[in-house]
This record gives sequence, structure tokens and C-alpha cells, in this order.
Amino acid sequence: MTNRRVFLKSASALALGSVLPFESVFAAAKLTAGVIYVGARGDYGYNQAQAQAAGVIKKLPNVKVVEEENVPETIAVQKSMEAMIEQDGATLIFATSFGYFDPHVLKMAAKYPNVRFAHCGGLWKQGNPSNITSYFGYIDECQYLNGVVAGHASKSKKLGFVAAKPIPQVLRNINSFTLGAQSVDPSITTHVIFTGDWSMPVKEAEAANSLVDQGCDVLTCHVDGPKVVIETAEKRGAMSCGYHASQAALAPKGYLTGAEWDWATPYTLLVDDVQSGKTPPNVLRGGLKEGFVKMSPYGAKVTPEAKKDADAAKAKMVAGDFMIFKGPIKDNKGADVIATGTSHPQTDIVLESMNYLVAGVVGQI
Repeated sequence: MTNRRVFLKSASALALGSVLPFESVFAAAKLTAGVIYVGARGDYGYNQAQAQAAGVIKKLPNVKVVEEENVPETIAVQKSMEAMIEQDGATLIFATSFGYFDPHVLKMAAKYPNVRFAHCGGLWKQGNPSNITSYFGYIDECQYLNGVVAGHASKSKKLGFVAAKPIPQVLRNINSFTLGAQSVDPSITTHVIFTGDWSMPVKEAEAANSLVDQGCDVLTCHVDGPKVVIETAEKRGAMSCGYHASQAALAPKGYLTGAEWDWATPYTLLVDDVQSGKTPPNVLRGGLKEGFVKMSPYGAKVTPEAKKDADAAKAKMVAGDFMIFKGPIKDNKGADVIATGTSHPQTDIVLESMNYLVAGVVGQI
């Protein structure tokens, strides 16, 4: 009888044109979401961070998740997306890799206007299909904090950074890491080696060994799977800061902290919008404050002073009272890139086209 009364009350509310939102009367609509990874879901890095978020939305009411890993950034991803839509009935697709966007997501979004495509990487712009959401986070906030901790830990004052490609997102992380370290000691340098692609385990190992040979005693990276870099640093007796997900288990002695994604936040927001019939935004961003990114717990070698400095900077970031890119800043060729009195908040679109390395970075684009 109680259930019957609830039903009748709900039906009456609808009949009378009640202002109650539709989703408060009926359960969330059934939704199938497809998630596509460029690598293995258990890579201790980029793909694992995305897979952790997929695991969260699997537990949401009326949500089914279909996944496919090791899908290259070729026409293969178009076939995977189409199969999820046509065979599984997916109406929300998470295309998680940077290279999936053009032309693959663009083509599929035009072909399936009633499907929402969520792409990780920040590439959507006016004129692209309106059923695309570009989601990304201000993880350079965490890389700055990595730098603060690394700056305190380093004895050689030489840090190492293994990077995949010199695209704006990677350069922004290298620069933030360096500026964080230089807030501790302006003489600190960051030595960068680019491997050329997102997953190059042999080159990543070679780069990590080369950086240690050059005297770098703290390593970090921006590659899809940080496992090789972190393990190599540990074997060589160097310290490390992680990226994408926590790699603390791989380096029990040298792991200091890490910059982690918390993709469950944008994933959940997008699922909620699609289920409730709302139109998701084309651009979805957030940092520490919004819960898009987070820090790994501090390792045993992190000093109380380092924790104090990093925690203070983090608190200002969460409060919206801290800018990483505040002039004067020169690039590593001596040119002024941010003038005195000029600053760029995290939301400034200018930062998404960064094309320089700051002073103190040893390396070239």
C-alpha cells in the first residue's frame, strides 16, 4: 500500500504540472557508457586513472559500462566507438586518449548526433560538433606541488623529467614542476628528455638512466605509463614523484608524492547530465578545488618543512588565491614570456597553447 500511495502521489504531481524535476519522481534513465583506452587498464598510469573512474560509474544506478583497452589512435578507435553504439547501445562514449580526437571523435560525433562523446584532452573548439565534451583538469597544480616537495628533497639541485611529446599540456607540467622547485631554491634546474611518444618503455628506461647519470636525484614524468620511470629511479637510488595515478607501491624507498587524476568527478558529472536529460557542457575543467586532481600521500623521505610548504601552497590553490604563472617569467632562451604584473589563472585559455620551457629547464622543444 505504501508503494501504491507513492506511485499515486507521483502520478498526481505530474498530472497537475508539478514543478518537481522529472528525475525526482522516476529513477535515473538507463544508460550505457563506453570507455576506450589506448593502453592497458592496469598500467599504473594514464589508462589506470581513467579505468578507476569507470569503476566508480559502474556502481551508479542504472549505468552499464562497456570497455575496450589497447585501442590505437587510428581508424580502429572509430570502429570501437561504432561497435559500442550499434551493438551495446551506448549513448555516452569516453574516448580517453589525446590522439582519438582528430579525426576520429570528430567523425563519429558528426555521424551520431544523439550520442555524447567525452574526450580527454581539451581540444574542443567552436565549430566542432556540439555533442562533444572536452574534459580535462589542472593537474599542473599538482605538478607544482610535486616540484615543491622535490625541491626540498634534492641534494644535487638537479631534477629529471621524462616527457612524451612537447605539446602544451606536457610543457605546462614541466614548467609548473620547475617553478614549484624553484620556489624552494631558485638555482634548481630540471633536465628534460622527450621520448617521442606516449608509451615507449625502452626509451623511458634509457631516459631515466641518462638523467640519473647526469646527476638528477629526483625524477618525474609525463608519459602514459610512469611504471618504468619510477621503477628505474628506485633501482638507481633516486627519488621520484608520480603522475596520473599513485605509483607508491613501485618505489617504497624513493617515492615522495605524486600528481594524480581523479576522473571520477567529471565522469560522474557527465553521467548525471546524460541520465537526467541535461545538455553537458562542451568544455569541462577543474583542479584541486573541484576534485579533478589530487596528490598522492607523502612518502617517508618527505620532511616536515617540505610538507608545510606544499600544504600551504595547496591550501591557497584550493582557495583560488594562488597563480603558478605569474610574471616576470622568462623562457630558457632568455625571452620574456610573462611580463611583470601579468598573471594567468588556471582557467586562462592562453595556458592551453603553451609553447615554451621556462628558465631553469635544460632541454629544448
